[in-house]
Amino acid sequence: MAQKVRWSRWIFGALGVAFAYVAYVYLTLPDVRVLATANPETTAFIELRRDEAHDAGKSFNLRRRWVPYNRISSHLKRAVIVAEDSAFFEHEGLDYEQIKESLEATLEDGGPIRGASTITQQLAKNLYLSPTRNPMRKVKELIITRRLETALSKRRIFEIYLNSIEWGDGIFGCEAAARAYFGKSAAELGPSEAALMAGAIINPRVHSPARPTRRLLRRQQIILRRMGGVEPPADAPAAPAGAPAAAPERPQAPAPERPQEPASERPQASASERPPAPVPPA
Repeated sequence: MAQKVRWSRWIFGALGVAFAYVAYVYLTLPDVRVLATANPETTAFIELRRDEAHDAGKSFNLRRRWVPYNRISSHLKRAVIVAEDSAFFEHEGLDYEQIKESLEATLEDGGPIRGASTITQQLAKNLYLSPTRNPMRKVKELIITRRLETALSKRRIFEIYLNSIEWGDGIFGCEAAARAYFGKSAAELGPSEAALMAGAIINPRVHSPARPTRRLLRRQQIILRRMGGVEPPADAPAAPAGAPAAAPERPQAPAPERPQEPASERPQASASERPPAPVPPA
């Protein structure tokens, strides 16, 4: 009997500590509501790359240029949704069906766990966290994901995502990527160019739209075949109360957590009645 009492105390004590830690994490995570009206000045991934360059004794040449949502090609919007999160407009941050399919595929193959991150999850990680796969980083990602979905419209989440993700060595955001790879603005991208850029998100430091690998070209063709079934949000919905028009000049948002861990293989994580599954790695 005494032993059962001791075990009960230990279990309740452990649960109490775990609850207190999760509560502390929740309360100390960034307030994402500022992103409704302010574009982020930097991201955790930009700072990670800056630190990596510094540690290697190299200069860090950041190429990033913010563009408003209505100055991004609709072809690129469709291609990115097809490649990264085909159910983006249906879920609330987590795609449980895709998580289930990913786990089932992993169990069948017996290989490493496949990614099933939504666009919102990828944005949470890119803005505030690190590429490490430790469990507490994942807990933080899930909490921030829910905050983003609660505070921002899908259109705003997508706008920030397209302007923030890594698209090559020192290249962040679709405008810088379009100009680096195709010598044109993000607004001018055609379907084939958009599909190449979307296909490269899976590992932008390996796959270059300017010099596409065979794997990237296969992904491009899959994306092109599926793009017609996707309709991104309209370019000019009603602006939120008090929100200024998007512009390159942007107010400061809170600084992200500066990650120290090295980058993983996939920095961004990546319908019939429901949209088709995301494009496979190929």
